[in-house]
Amino acid sequence: MVLPPIVQGLPYMAWTVLVTLAIGSFAFAAVTRQLTDATRGYVATTAIISALLALLALTVDTGLSAPGELVIRPAATELETLRRAGLAAFAVLAVVYVLALRGRLPVLPTAVAALAAAGAALAAAAFGWAPTVADGVPLLVQLAVLSLATGGAMAAIVLGHWYLVAPRLSERPLVLQVRMLLAMIVLQVLLFVVWTTLGGGPGQDAFDAFTGPNLLIVMLRLLVSLAFPLVLVYMAWRTALTRSMESATGLLYINLAAVMAGTIGAAALYVSGGLLV
Repeated sequence: MVLPPIVQGLPYMAWTVLVTLAIGSFAFAAVTRQLTDATRGYVATTAIISALLALLALTVDTGLSAPGELVIRPAATELETLRRAGLAAFAVLAVVYVLALRGRLPVLPTAVAALAAAGAALAAAAFGWAPTVADGVPLLVQLAVLSLATGGAMAAIVLGHWYLVAPRLSERPLVLQVRMLLAMIVLQVLLFVVWTTLGGGPGQDAFDAFTGPNLLIVMLRLLVSLAFPLVLVYMAWRTALTRSMESATGLLYINLAAVMAGTIGAAALYVSGGLLV
């Protein structure tokens, strides 16, 4: 029995969600530590969560089956090894980063090294799975932006809860993260417009996303996981400015659900239909 492409793509969707959560949350926490008075406890906790998610993604990675009827292709052995090594190195360096926060190692170089390993994993995935090298470039951009939007949404929720244990923490860390998150969603909207009107995926022509059986998922991607989060994050930003952190965190919870749904939908459309949205 041949499974439909959308079912065959489930492991790759799971990989995408786990990797984007891990990399994006670490990136947001590291940047916030450098630019604001975010507590060491918050940053360390987020880094540990990122490491655990990366290890879980690595477990899923080792069990990925051949693409079969999917649009993506099997990765070359070298790129497959690099992808897994990048994830493993990122997980290790995220833990090392926690030690660096305790003053035993330089913080910024460790964070840069961890993000470099993450970037190598994303690049290996994009150029390994894309049908051609040219197709790998937009896929890498998609994975990077999905990481910052999805992982950033989770990092912001953890930070929102941190105000319960550190009520004297200034609003600067959460305001910065919400602003970064808002910028990432705006960027996603712009990419959606470019890719759906000009094409971006393997064999995807202008306006292909708005025709055929994928139209419903494409519209849900636009309305539920782009337009809706744009409003939610803006509201969370305005709320955080007034130090209503519980309200801001509630809005960010809804945002995370919407953004994750969009990440799953975007991954499904690419691996099964070759569409970038």
